[in-house]
Amino acid sequence: MITAFALASAFCLIALVVWELLQEDPIIDIRLLGQRQFGACFIAMLGTGAIVIATTQILPQLLQAELGYTALLAGLVLSPAGLITMAMMPVTGKLIGSVQPKYLIAAGGAIAALSMWHLTGITGDISYGYATMSRIYLAFGLPLLFLPIMTASYDGLLPKQTNQASALINVARNLGGSMGVALVQTVLAQRQQFHQSRLVEHIAPSDLGYQQTIESMTRFFKAQGSNAADASGQAIAWVGQTLQHQVDLLAYIDVFWTLAVIGAIMVPVALSLRSIDLSAPSRGH
Repeated sequence: MITAFALASAFCLIALVVWELLQEDPIIDIRLLGQRQFGACFIAMLGTGAIVIATTQILPQLLQAELGYTALLAGLVLSPAGLITMAMMPVTGKLIGSVQPKYLIAAGGAIAALSMWHLTGITGDISYGYATMSRIYLAFGLPLLFLPIMTASYDGLLPKQTNQASALINVARNLGGSMGVALVQTVLAQRQQFHQSRLVEHIAPSDLGYQQTIESMTRFFKAQGSNAADASGQAIAWVGQTLQHQVDLLAYIDVFWTLAVIGAIMVPVALSLRSIDLSAPSRGH
């Protein structure tokens, strides 16, 4: 059933593209995506939406599921970044008047990639500050992406095309966000399966490290008052829980590596943009 719906969706998408290309005055001017300047801006906005929305969803999930944060505390990890973004907006507005948008977008993509790379260092005992700073780093880069992308996307367009361009850029942000959430959840599930299949190779009675761990934890639970049989079962359960925790953390690290790659890809995409006339009046307003 899922395959059937996927095929039906693909067919409808292809039919939409063909139909719009054949119309003189299409509802969605897909031809804009074929232009180097606008097409690159569309891709950059896809990547921006993917990173922003995906991290907004996956970071609180990590904090609550693996580190025991409450929903309130996980939300507070994201909150300080909003203040940084607000402060950076007027700064970026000033920079747009003197720096080519492509360089600002490239800088924003690099900052986004570095913030995701920062999160690949997560462990089971990271501090609240570590998690918060990862989002703050990203907040410094977001204004360098959103505003310059909007500015560069209008370059070279006819006045009658600006409404279409604005709509498509907004679609790119929303579509990128949806794709980003789907991507990180898929990567998370697949990498959990991969890491679990590799780590359980060491959970065998013949493995010396496993034997020593079971013996050590059995003694620990005995010291807590359990009898020999219960202590042995508790030790095995503890090993299983610890392994699953490690599996999940490794999978989350792979997710953040994936998002870091998306941020890195945005840098050459941005540098492929043309330089625009900074003295010209702002387009699309």
